Formats: sequence, C-alpha cells, structure tokens
Amino acid sequence: MQTLVIGLATLMAVAASVLGGTLLVVSGAPFDDAFAQQRGAHLSVAFDAARVSAGQLSETGDAEGVSGTAGPFRTATVTPSADGVGGPGWPMTVVGRGDPGRDVDEVVLLDGRWPTRSGETVLSVNSSLLPHLGMRIAFPHLPGDPELTVVGVARSVTQTADAWVVPAQMPALTAPGSGGYQMLYRFSDAETAAQLTAGGKSVRRSLPPGAAVGERSWLTVRKAAEEDSALYVPFLIAFGALGLVMSVLVVGNVVASAVGSGTRRIGILKAIGFTPAQVVRAYVGQALVPAAIGTALGVLAGHLLAVPVLAEAEEIYGSSSLTIAPWVDAAVIAGVLGLVAATAWAGAWRAGRLRTVDALAVGRGTSTGRGRRAARVAGRLPLPQPVALGLARPFARPARALAMGAAVLFGTIAVTFTVGMAASLGEVMKAKAHDVADVTVPAPVPDFGPHGPASKKKPRADPAAIAAAIDAVGGTAKHYSATTVRATVAGVTGTVDVVAFTGDAAWGGYTMVSGRWTDAPGEAVVPTPFLTATGTRVGDTVTVNGLARPVTVRIVGEVLDPANDGMQVFTDVTTLAAAHPDLTDTSHHIAVTPGTDVTRYVDALNEDLATLGATARAGGLGNGSDMVVTLNSLSAFLTLMLVSVAALGVLNGVLLDTRERVREIGVHKALGMTPRQTVAMVVTSVVVTGLVAGALGVPLGVALHGWVLPAMGDSVGLRLPGSVIAVYSTAELLPLALGGLLIAILGALLPAGWAAGARTATALRTE
Repeated sequence: MQTLVIGLATLMAVAASVLGGTLLVVSGAPFDDAFAQQRGAHLSVAFDAARVSAGQLSETGDAEGVSGTAGPFRTATVTPSADGVGGPGWPMTVVGRGDPGRDVDEVVLLDGRWPTRSGETVLSVNSSLLPHLGMRIAFPHLPGDPELTVVGVARSVTQTADAWVVPAQMPALTAPGSGGYQMLYRFSDAETAAQLTAGGKSVRRSLPPGAAVGERSWLTVRKAAEEDSALYVPFLIAFGALGLVMSVLVVGNVVASAVGSGTRRIGILKAIGFTPAQVVRAYVGQALVPAAIGTALGVLAGHLLAVPVLAEAEEIYGSSSLTIAPWVDAAVIAGVLGLVAATAWAGAWRAGRLRTVDALAVGRGTSTGRGRRAARVAGRLPLPQPVALGLARPFARPARALAMGAAVLFGTIAVTFTVGMAASLGEVMKAKAHDVADVTVPAPVPDFGPHGPASKKKPRADPAAIAAAIDAVGGTAKHYSATTVRATVAGVTGTVDVVAFTGDAAWGGYTMVSGRWTDAPGEAVVPTPFLTATGTRVGDTVTVNGLARPVTVRIVGEVLDPANDGMQVFTDVTTLAAAHPDLTDTSHHIAVTPGTDVTRYVDALNEDLATLGATARAGGLGNGSDMVVTLNSLSAFLTLMLVSVAALGVLNGVLLDTRERVREIGVHKALGMTPRQTVAMVVTSVVVTGLVAGALGVPLGVALHGWVLPAMGDSVGLRLPGSVIAVYSTAELLPLALGGLLIAILGALLPAGWAAGARTATALRTE
C-alpha cells in the first residue's frame, strides 16, 4: 500500500507539473510563435477600387523595404443571415482568395477544405456566426440573394478577414458602388511602429492620393492578443506554482514517512552486515522504484490532460501548433525523481547512522504516555467510545498529524484561492465586456474591410430615428447609444478613443474603480492606464484635441476597462456637440422589461429598423464569455488534481498509523468493536486535523488571493476595484473551511475500510 501511495502521489505530482510547466511555456509568446509560423502580414492595407487598379497594387510589391506581398484581393463588407440566426447577423468582411497562401498570411485550415467554386466559403474561427461545416449563409440585402455553404473553418493570425471565397464569387457579394482591394505586406524591418509607418508610406508613394482607405498593423493585433491573455496568464502561473509546491510537499511527506516506517528494517539490514552507505543506497533505490513507475505514468497522464487544455489555449491565443516542449518533460522527470531520491536519502541517512540496537528498537511500540491526557479528555466527552479514541489519536502522533495537516492545509488554500480567482477573473471579463444589454443595434461598419474608415458612398442611419424606433417598440425598459471617435490628448503619444453616450449608460456594465459616473456635460470617466499616461487623477481636467475644436473635460471617475490599452475617455454626447456635431456611427444598447421575449422583441424592432438601414441582435457587443468558461473549466480541473494530491498525503499518514496500530485494533475488535465502529474510529482520527487545517487554509487562501490579484492588475497597468477582489461571501467561506475536513475524510476512507476488514486473529498476531 505504501508503494501504491508513493506511486500515485508521484503520478499526480508529475501530471500536475507537466501540465503546469506546459502552461507556463505556452503562455510566454504564443502570438509571436503563431505569427512566425504562418508568416503573418506586417501590414494589411485596404484600398478603394474606384481609385486604384489591381495592376497598380501588384507593383507595390517592389516598393522599398517590402519583402513579400499577398494580393490584391477583392473585399466586401456584407451582412449575412445564417442557419440558427433569427435575422441578419453581424456585418462581416469577405475576401476573394484562391488559396490559403503560404508566403504571406498563411490561412490555416482547422476543419474542412478550401473553397473551390462559387457558392462555397471558409469562415474564420473568430467569426460571430459560430462556424460549422455545412452551415448556409444568405445575403438577403444583395442583388440576387446569394447564398454560401461553409466548407471549412480557418484562422488568419493577423485576422485579415471574417470569410474567404473564390475570387469569382466576389462580384455577387459586392453591392454597386462599394467594395475594394486588400493587400498584405511583409517588410524587412517591422518591429516598431515607426518602421511600419515608413513601410506604409513607401507602399503608398506610387499610388494615387486617397487610394488607401485604411490599414492595420500586426503590432495592433498582437496588442489585442496580449490584452486577452495578460490578465489570466498570471493566474495560470500562480496556479502552476501552487501546484508544484503542493506536489513537492506531499511527495516529500510520503517518502519521508515511508523511510520512517522502515527504520526497524534498516536496523535488521545493519545487523546482517550492511554498511550505513549500503543501507541508504538500498532504501533510496526501493523508494525510486514506485516513484519511477509513477513518474512514467504521470508524464503520460500529463500529456493526455494537456491536449484539451492546449486546444483551449490555441483558441484563446490564436496559435495552431502549441505542443508540450520536450525539456518540460525532462525537467519534471529529473526534478521529481531528484526530490524523491533526496528525501529518501535524508531519511535513510538519519536511520543509517543509528546504532543497530537503537534502529531495531524503533517501531516495536509507541510511547504509552504520549496522548494519554488527550485520550482522558476525549473519554469524558458525551461521545461514542470509538469516536473519542479517534479524536485523541492526533495527539499520540503529533508529527504525523502535522504532516497530514500540512497536506490538507495546502489543499484548502488551493481550493479557496481557485474559487476566488475564478470569481474575480469572471468579474474582470464582465467589466471588459461592459455590456449587459439584452439587445444591441451595432454601429455601421466600413465598406472596405475592418481597417478603413466608414464609406461616404452609403448614407448613415439616423441615430435619432433609431432611438425613436426603439422607444416605440413594446417591451423597451431603457436604452442608451454610444459612438466612438479618435482624438489626442496633450502630452500623450498616439490616439485615444473618446466614447460619447446618449442617455444614461451607468447600467451598461461599466465597473467603477473610484469616483462616480458622469451626470453632466463636460464630465468624463477614464480607465487607470489613461490616468497613469497623463499623470492625472480623479478631479483633474484634460483637454481632448484632434476634433473641430479642443474639448476640456473634468475626470469624475476611474473605470475598469483594459480595451485599447486603457486609453479611452467616456463622456456624454453633449460634451462633443460643438467639436464633433455629426456623430452618426452609433451603437444602441437596450434593456427589455422583465418577462419580455427577447427573440420576439428583436423581430419586432427589426421590422421598424429595416427602412433605417440598421439591424438589431440579441445580446451585447462584448466578448470574453468563452474565456471565462475556459478559466472555470481549467480551475475546476486543477483544483481536483490538487485535492487528490492532498488526499493522498492524508492516505499515507492514516495508512501508516493503522499499520502501526493493527494489534491495538485487533484488541478493540476482540473486545466487541464492530467494523462500522472501526471505520468511525479511523475516520474521526483525522477530523481534528481536517478542521484545524481547513480553518487555517481558508484565511490563508483568501490572503493569497488578495495579494496575487492586485499584483496581476498592476502587471497590466490596471487598478482593480473592491467588487473584483472581495468576491468571497460568508456563505462560501464556511463550506470552504469544511472542505479541509472533506479532504481529510476522503484520504482516511481507504485505510479505514482496510482496518475494518482485517480479521481479529490476524491483527492480534501482528507484531
């Protein structure tokens, strides 16, 4: 049984270490790895097809600094209606591309095949349509009502399109007077924004003025990927470190206990002629046998368990080749076996130095005086005798009880920490999405892909008319609209997003860190990185430039929002009335009255919006729910592993205890103790240990959470509000404290069953 415990504990430790080490490795630079493998585009440029020809664009491949190109590809922005979508979906950018490419922006097929004829399409894995093979997509607003069948799902690391079709399909998807070209460039030097700016100027130098209508740098895409991962990568690192510490503790306790229980055997070996060095080597070898088997199985289990985790990481990071690095396996194997050998050597070395007579005397009986006082006190309690005997047992073996308590303590800390981190990261993702609306009418999108400015060839929907239509639909509880413009702030390089609201947006899911929401023109709330970059604080004023005239706003609140690196200003639309009177690219966010059917509400609203050039959809504009699901799944899995390791530590201690007490148990059974009472005695022997460890582990887990989480926020330049940190409730803390007791009982059940099943005569004959 000890051999089995050592093997299982080592297996769990190795599996957790392989998984944790893999997570640490893949969280380092996954986007850069994927970008290099797929030769992503350093610059994606959208061009107006009315101002430049395909031939002229092809010649830009010879521009100074250009090392590779892909295109020109015809592009169009269309609004689809797909299977399972109760109306027009989100606008999407479609690109006509004959093959996935290889030299620049290789599109990696995740499922299916590349389209070979008209009527077929490959959807991006990031598409809002939740792509699957065989899905049919219709375009009811285009002439001829074209339809596409999804034959593949793919990913572009630089996110150059939402869907790809054969070039012959593009005329049917391009409305009269719209559409454009897309060119993808790689440059010899593209590590900085300045180098990319110079490369863009070199490309446009030979083209007519105004031909380029928008561009997107790979640095922008990488920043977006880092924003998605930066908040939860420290969580994985912290959890991996906690798992490794837990594994080290439990494996060390198991091996040390095994060596301690074999001290008398070591004395026998010395009596028949073994030297102290031979005793140490022999016992280290015996400890390494089950450890080596457990290590081999642990590496296999770690690989199998890492497969789904890496699959989720691929979805989050946008990588398609995340694997377990061989050096992780090598480091884990060497580390765990080295730990087992060092622990076994330390214990056997102490026993090997004992005199032979003293080693032979060890283990023949425990001190009769130790724990007697605790036994007398427990005996006076109004409890059944088996329960009283069990409650007093930790005081007879305090060192062993301490080792088991340490395992339970760390297990409870891990569970408490995980519960808090999962809840906090869920709150952060909600704050990042900051959209709790039931229905959303998205803002218009550009006609030339995701990079260019809005087309002036298509009239914009009137925000006031849309708002009136929303008010007129039955079931509307409240709504607000939001529009975003680019501006600058004195003393800060680059641009900031100024988000102007019409109506009260305080209910829209914006999480305040300090201060309050705006309630008058001229007021604004900003994220923490904005305050840091501008050197301001709540109560100060800043001037927004780059509009028709400068606008001065007073900062009245600090909001949690990591989007756009936190460089945003949230204010009322009247604040920009004079500086930017033609704000028309507006999204509308609606909360319906309780009991309203959202699907019917959307259908009714779309009937009124059809003539206004807008479309409503259920849900908000935010994302991150998949990430929350991934984090919760990963948290539950890692917690289960750590609880299992902690329970093995308890199992080892209780197993040793019952083996040493086998004759005592036989006496109890001879005096009439039933198997059920034997189980009760053994299980209650860990009750005190589990309760104390649980009571200590919960506050330590809360303290660890309170220390790690703000540090995570600081690492990405965010100050987290109390609502994100204070996620524990009294109703949750009590069950978490009792979790220590549950871990201890789980570890004691197997030895308790063994003790209950032992025959009385066999137990009495045991020395």
